[in-house]
This record gives sequence, C-alpha cells and structure tokens, in this order.
Amino acid sequence: MPTSTYLIALGSNRPGKAGPPRAQLAAALAEVGGVMAASRVHDTPPLGPSIRRFANMAAIVETALPPTDLLHRLKQIERRFGRRRGRRWGARALDIDIILWSGGAWSSPELTIPHPAFRIRDFVLAPACEIAGDWRDPLSGRTLRQLRSRLTRPRPAPRCDRLGAGP
Repeated sequence: MPTSTYLIALGSNRPGKAGPPRAQLAAALAEVGGVMAASRVHDTPPLGPSIRRFANMAAIVETALPPTDLLHRLKQIERRFGRRRGRRWGARALDIDIILWSGGAWSSPELTIPHPAFRIRDFVLAPACEIAGDWRDPLSGRTLRQLRSRLTRPRPAPRCDRLGAGP
C-alpha cells in the first residue's frame, strides 16, 4: 500500500490525560505512530487570549492514510487527551495540525493543506525547520527555512513622516 509523508505540528498549554503539556506531546506523538522524525519541544508565548505558555513541536509522519483520514485520527487523539472545543486560541490540552503533505496541496471542506496560517507562525516554523527545513511550501515554492527567515528577520522601524506626525 502506498504511503504518504506528512509534517504535523503539536501544541499544548494545559495538563491533560498524560500530564503536563510536555508529557501530553510525547504521549500523543507515540499514539500518532509512523513517526520518522520529531523536533525538540519549544516553549512559546500564547497566541490570542490564553495566558499560559505553549509547548510546541513538529513531527514527520509516514502513513498509508489519505489526508482526511489522518485528520480524523488526529482529532480522535486530541479528544482522548482532553481536547475540548471552545474558545478559539484558548488554553488546550492538545492541538495537532497537518501542516504539509508529500502529495502537495489538498483542499476539502474540513481540511486545507498546506495549513493556511503556518507561514506566519514561528511556533510552527521553528520546530519544523529542525526536521524539515528543506521541505517546500507547494504554494510559494519556498523552503521552510526561507519562510522562517522571512518571518523572523529584523525589520527597520517605520519612518515617521513629519507632515503627518500630529500637532
């Protein structure tokens, strides 16, 4: 049976079935199966209203499952580890997303690959670059390293135009 390779991102900032966030990630990754490589865990600030820091990591997974079947499997794992639907970007026991797929782009009502927001999320790109820095975004053609460099490079402060600077 042919297999596909996926880049997935995992995150947690609340204890769940397996314990604190780092333990949640390790235990969830073991349940995903087919792991070819995994990044180290990164501690990152929250996005949105949550006040707890996140533990984030990325993994390369090989499986015979097509994208939507893998998504259903990952969502089942999230629920088993204590994920509850609720406020967007709130605290969560476990979040697992499909970021990239060896088959390129995929679009269905329930899943879009590449993940629509991964290019602007360093908490996804930093761990992903550890294990898949040369993987290419099928839409932009850029490698993950290039995307991260564009996201994190220092930028000059905006210039203030004296005419529009106020009274």
